[in-house]
Amino acid sequence: MAKPAKTRTSSPSKSASDDLDFILHSLQDSHDKNPRYAASVEEMLHFYEQMLLIRRFEEKAGQLYGLGLIGGFCHLYIGQEAVAVGLQSALTEGLDSVITGYRDHGHMLAYGIDPNVIMAELTGRQAGISKGKGGSMHMFSTEHKFYGGHGIVGAQVALGGGLALAHKYNEDGGLCLAYFGDGAANQGQVYETFNMASLWNLPIVFVVENNQYAMGTAVRRSSAETEFHRRGTAFRIPGMKVNGMDVLEVRGAAEIAFRHVREGKGPVLMELNTYRYRGHSMSDPAKYRSREEVQDVREHKDPIEGLKKVLLEKGKTEDDLKAIDKAIRARVAESADFAETSPEPDAAELYTDVLVEEY
Repeated sequence: MAKPAKTRTSSPSKSASDDLDFILHSLQDSHDKNPRYAASVEEMLHFYEQMLLIRRFEEKAGQLYGLGLIGGFCHLYIGQEAVAVGLQSALTEGLDSVITGYRDHGHMLAYGIDPNVIMAELTGRQAGISKGKGGSMHMFSTEHKFYGGHGIVGAQVALGGGLALAHKYNEDGGLCLAYFGDGAANQGQVYETFNMASLWNLPIVFVVENNQYAMGTAVRRSSAETEFHRRGTAFRIPGMKVNGMDVLEVRGAAEIAFRHVREGKGPVLMELNTYRYRGHSMSDPAKYRSREEVQDVREHKDPIEGLKKVLLEKGKTEDDLKAIDKAIRARVAESADFAETSPEPDAAELYTDVLVEEY
């Protein structure tokens, strides 16, 4: 009589709590314990000036678009200023890289790039940072390690993974800051990049700029999981949920996230909850939300007014801050004049920069 086959026994499966390798050290806990960056008055003034520059620049861009001086698409950053300023102020200049989608003017200004060449690019002039051929959506500055400005939704995330891989390969100590929106968060290439970034322990910070509406659909209608900072969990990527309307909170969260990455602990996923006051683009009437909703955010959550209140509490006067605004308005007017008086690209420029190398 044949002996019964032996049954293979295995050890009981581990629970998540037993798998120490899977436990995600909570960056949220660290952030919640000390949510706001302890900035000096000088630092706060710098943040204020940068956010106000973005606001006034974007307002002027909207005016030029209405006059027909900016063509094509134009996506304004009004309302989201604290995200770019708070995060990019914590980067190491000349070392770290940044890549984003097509709402990119604010990120370039937060990097300290000359407003003249940005406005010239918006108006399609030769003096523009991409020689007038990129327009609003495709701005680059390899000098500043700013790699765009991408019109394909979510494509910049995969490219950001490549930039992070380059940082690791070159052992330069840098990290990549890769922005994308709540609309791009459901793209498959985003999750492929999460997987590779975690698998290869890449120095990258993924930033979801959750402005609540993507192009024109509320988050709750388009996403099954609306807590975007949780979406890296399946790839063992710790997440952080941050108030993107408070520049000091954004900077505080950046300190924690960047330190985690620089210590070789792998990628981080940050969700920055913010709000855009204008439509998705200049051609969007934004009928999917009420004027009352927008006005409520302006009155109670505006990032510039919020920091202004702190500065007044620290001893700055209304006259001090009005002088800053006056100087910034003059600087923005100068950039518009520069753009309007700059020549358009020569026709021969159509044939340049098509390929960087020979293949």
